[in-house]
Amino acid sequence: MTDEPEVLITVADGLGLITLNRPRAINALNHPMALAILDALRSWATDDAVRAVVVTGAGERGLCAGGDIVAIHADAKTGTAGASSPTGKFWRDEYILNALIGRYPKPYVVIMDGLVMGGGVGLSAHGSHRIVTERSRIGMPEVGIGFVPDVGGTHLLAHAPGEIGTHVGLTTARMHAGDAIAAGFADHYVPSESIPELLDTLRTETVEAAIAKFAEAAPSSALAAQRGWIDSCYRADTVEEIVAALQADGSPEAAAAATDILAKSPVALKVTLRALRAARELDSLEATLRQEYRVSIASLGSHDLVEGIRAQVIDKDRTPQWRPATLAEVSDNRVAAYFAALGPAELDVTTPEVRA
Repeated sequence: MTDEPEVLITVADGLGLITLNRPRAINALNHPMALAILDALRSWATDDAVRAVVVTGAGERGLCAGGDIVAIHADAKTGTAGASSPTGKFWRDEYILNALIGRYPKPYVVIMDGLVMGGGVGLSAHGSHRIVTERSRIGMPEVGIGFVPDVGGTHLLAHAPGEIGTHVGLTTARMHAGDAIAAGFADHYVPSESIPELLDTLRTETVEAAIAKFAEAAPSSALAAQRGWIDSCYRADTVEEIVAALQADGSPEAAAAATDILAKSPVALKVTLRALRAARELDSLEATLRQEYRVSIASLGSHDLVEGIRAQVIDKDRTPQWRPATLAEVSDNRVAAYFAALGPAELDVTTPEVRA
């Protein structure tokens, strides 16, 4: 047991320092952590003592493995959780935080070392200076637990070059450093051994100058190299057509992608594809977050979110029983219901001061 806070927040040498501090849980994000970070960022936005924000994760395993899905599972099991539930309130504040990061008025430097999944992407990939290392593994694994990419993930995936984002979202593929930069999730590659010295240099030099001292050429991107079959197979507007195209492509990579997709929640896959296509037409991160909040609240009452977390995290039998079990059984009306307006419970991220 430890009495240390779950997020460490300090100011030193002109830097606002945020360290996610749950290393045993790979710094999984919970509601109190999100609120603490949100409060700090709001305060620092107008604080002349802070010229830049620096975000890191404690331990060696990663910046942040995502949200605290065990707590989400407990809420979802009730079958009645919604926007006013603990999870609904957590997501509201988390998405407000994501929006604030996306429009933050000062440099926001984040070290995306190790695992950066789900909620970790929301804390990092909307920032202004996103640094990856040879240990970075970045992804949006939501459809594997019967959920849909959130925290602004559909905004990032929808605006990745070609159909890379569709591939990552539907297969839950993990991106290495080169992939993350090619997909628009990161900006700079710095070897992990140079990170401590980079952090020290940020104390005395500008963000741009410090990063320039340690950044190296990014590793090649396997995803970028495979744009041919990815763009061809994923351009369809139904998951069934995408799977058929992958199976017909003939390459082992495409065949593996089809197998990966077919193991995921059919409902989550179809909702995700619709969300990604819609996000391409939305005009801002904020608008996409509003759409994601509708989808997330609908997912909270779904069978597949409960079952997916059970199979992958609680019982760990890795054999989720999706309902419906096939893509063909998921109707357009079922998908559309995930995007229904929430009335007074709609997400509002128009100003940093908003708090539900």
